[in-house]
Amino acid sequence: MDAETVPQPAPEPESEPERHPVDQLLPPTRLALLGLQHVLVMYTGCVTVPLVFGAAAHLGVSTVGLLINADLVVAGLITLIQALGVGKVLGVRLPIVAGATFTAVTPMILIAGQYGMAAVYGSMILAGVFGLIVAAPFARAVRFFPPLVSGSVITVIGLSLIGVAAGLIAGNDSTAKGYGAPSHLALAAGIILFILGVNRFGRGIVTQLAVLLGLAAGTLVAVPMGLTDFSSVGGARWFGLPGLFHFGAPAFPAAAVISMCVVMLVIFTESTADMLAVGEMTGRPLSTGDLARGLAADGLSGILGGAMNAFMDTAFAQNVGLVGMTRIRSRYVTAVAGGLLVLLGLIPKLGEIVASLPGPVVGAAGLVMFATVTAVGINTLRTVRFEGTDNLLIVAVSLGVGMLPVVAPSIYQGMPQWFQTIAGSAITSATLTAFGLNLLFHHTGFGRSRIPATLTPAAAPTAAPTATPTAASADAPTAVGMDQA
Repeated sequence: MDAETVPQPAPEPESEPERHPVDQLLPPTRLALLGLQHVLVMYTGCVTVPLVFGAAAHLGVSTVGLLINADLVVAGLITLIQALGVGKVLGVRLPIVAGATFTAVTPMILIAGQYGMAAVYGSMILAGVFGLIVAAPFARAVRFFPPLVSGSVITVIGLSLIGVAAGLIAGNDSTAKGYGAPSHLALAAGIILFILGVNRFGRGIVTQLAVLLGLAAGTLVAVPMGLTDFSSVGGARWFGLPGLFHFGAPAFPAAAVISMCVVMLVIFTESTADMLAVGEMTGRPLSTGDLARGLAADGLSGILGGAMNAFMDTAFAQNVGLVGMTRIRSRYVTAVAGGLLVLLGLIPKLGEIVASLPGPVVGAAGLVMFATVTAVGINTLRTVRFEGTDNLLIVAVSLGVGMLPVVAPSIYQGMPQWFQTIAGSAITSATLTAFGLNLLFHHTGFGRSRIPATLTPAAAPTAAPTATPTAASADAPTAVGMDQA
């Protein structure tokens, strides 16, 4: 038979390339349940930020409820952007859940006291614009924020907020009749013991929900004690959109804007470690462009938060831990979580319920979360090389300068107001000190040694209470999802 007439086998159809696990779309039911799991894990940390800020700024229950709803909506929108992306501009396109960060709480309280609420949200908007501008340069310059800097700042963040938790538990006026009531202290102690018990004896997802369960149990105990007042819940609507500029036209005092811009850099440090960790554990390492788009979404949270009376967001470390624990790498799971957060934020009645939680209950949960932030900062500093370097001095001076306005709130009262706003924030002053000293000793040849700041090749990203630690890239500074606490 002629070779040309020999029938040839039909070519096999080309199979479609297998999707990366990050891009896989799971069945709807499973997708919904896994998304809800992410919401439950981060919910306490997210709503605690407006609760703590609202109490410190002496806002009414209804106003705090409004902040909670706006907080959830913005967190949901940023989570959707991080998971799905917006062109080549925004979003890291990884299973990231965003939420309000404790990093901004202390500066916001300070700005509210000195300039008013309009300045809080005006400075947040400009800090968000600043974040959009510097996202790409920051992604290329993460080496200037090593664990030496981030660990010092994280430690100060946690320590500076413990006083706020104490105020929620005992009261803020030591001369008041009910200050430090034994019943309040006993309730707070019981909640802390409950959270410890859940973490010690719980398994799997239950330990991730320890603080949320502690809030629920503490509220139930507070009812017969007469510490709860949910009278305002009945008048709240079932559905409603968060309003814009609730506190009036935004104001932009220069010192407040500078302080919030420094906070944005700290938020970038937090998110960088968590994004790199998720990229590593999902098998999709990040490029500089990927990281820049993820950080730009954090910057956008400042603009949205400022307009909607919410808060700036960061990647939540407890959800990073959940990705590692479940091994579910689909970004569509966290996209569903983002959608659920938006829906929860559209229910004013729910925000009013959360805003009505008793102070000792919120304070006890906050104490655990803030102290955990401090412990994470200390753990971050364990990766720093101290022998033969000036790093111990850098940490010591950064902690000392950062804690001055905490232990002596009126120490700068003789200085100009702009100086009080910047230096009076523990987080801002600690960040500027640690960053400046790190540059001086490690990038100018002034220090005794050019030994790298890190001792170990990898550092764990920040973890909120009950979060599962995960390994981050060696180039990533360790940070907390203050979530991340």
